[in-house]
Amino acid sequence: MATMHRIAETRSLARQTFFDRNELNQLLSLYSRRVASGEWRDYAIDQKGGCAVFSVFRHSQDAPLFRIAKRIGGSGAGHGEYIVWRGRQTLSQAASLREALSPVFGRHLTLVR
Repeated sequence: MATMHRIAETRSLARQTFFDRNELNQLLSLYSRRVASGEWRDYAIDQKGGCAVFSVFRHSQDAPLFRIAKRIGGSGAGHGEYIVWRGRQTLSQAASLREALSPVFGRHLTLVR
């Protein structure tokens, strides 16, 4: 027996953007390091207007400290851009997640006394 699908539902799924497994591994690795250092305590993953957004929080009730978004461009699946925001300020924008994260969250040396 054939399965029927509504065309409108199929089109809306095609426009949705998701983080793939590799991207989630990168995001959750960064998140776990920041949780271990006591900087972050919560995260959320959302989909809004053709973007997948990973938000991190110091406290669950606060506004996000950072938002990391993936937007797919018109050149097909897998091609797009990654943007890191703090509030309304764009901190980084790149063609790969690693390139977008490194200027903002790269390893910084700290003085240990």
